[in-house]
Amino acid sequence: MNAVIAGMRAELLRLRKWPSMWVLLAAWIVLNLVFVYVFNYVTVKTGGTTDMASSAPPDVLLAQMLPSAVPQVFTQGMALFGGALMLILGALTIGSGYGWGTWKTVFTQGPSRSAALAGTLLALLTVVIGLVLTVAAVDVGVATVIAAVESEPADLPAASAMLKALASGMLILAMWTAAGVLVGALARGPALSVGLGLVWVLVVENLLRGVAAVLDPVSVVTDFLPGTAAGSLAGSLRDFGGDTTPGVLHILDGSTAVLVLAGYVAVFAVGTIRLVRRRDVN
Repeated sequence: MNAVIAGMRAELLRLRKWPSMWVLLAAWIVLNLVFVYVFNYVTVKTGGTTDMASSAPPDVLLAQMLPSAVPQVFTQGMALFGGALMLILGALTIGSGYGWGTWKTVFTQGPSRSAALAGTLLALLTVVIGLVLTVAAVDVGVATVIAAVESEPADLPAASAMLKALASGMLILAMWTAAGVLVGALARGPALSVGLGLVWVLVVENLLRGVAAVLDPVSVVTDFLPGTAAGSLAGSLRDFGGDTTPGVLHILDGSTAVLVLAGYVAVFAVGTIRLVRRRDVN
């Protein structure tokens, strides 16, 4: 356990000094603000069709931008765009170690491979938790400003709803990060792993769900894909009508989605450790 903690601290130190991580995290915070608040607010003020997430009327869009609605809109982009960015982070974190030769050094001179990888996974989990809490704080702050400007009630969301949204966001992003880690270990390089991951998130799953809409038996598989589970968990938090947010689905109920996502996190993490232990030379 001491080796795992030491590995986590070392990885956190590396991540803190790694510009790529901060670029990816900042990109998601900005994208979250743009898709959840900027487009919707411009639509409300202009009466146009700038909104990229919904065809709802202006009063519904405004309600989605108030503090009380943060638990419902908080995770809406994590299933697709936020998940893709975190998959990139996971893939780069592991894949770059092969490109730089640092994994070779760690595996030959450092702690056991299991301890080193477990420390890296815990470090990435810490990053995920910090990102989710930061995005939540930013969303509540922006929503409060919008409520004040529009003379709307600035009631804070219920604590139970906010905690549920935070836990859901952490689970969604942890799953995609763990998926990126596994792809990075499989590809043993950053470029290929990032490319494969993005193709799966943005293309393959959508194509498979499209096939399932025509061939019903295929839905037995597509209903439990990582993106489907992530989108269903995000969708279970929302009660806005006419929602067409990309990546948000209503295929699985919330409890089932949680179990599927937790299973994927475990499979991806254990799979990465077992793969590296069996394949890479000490």
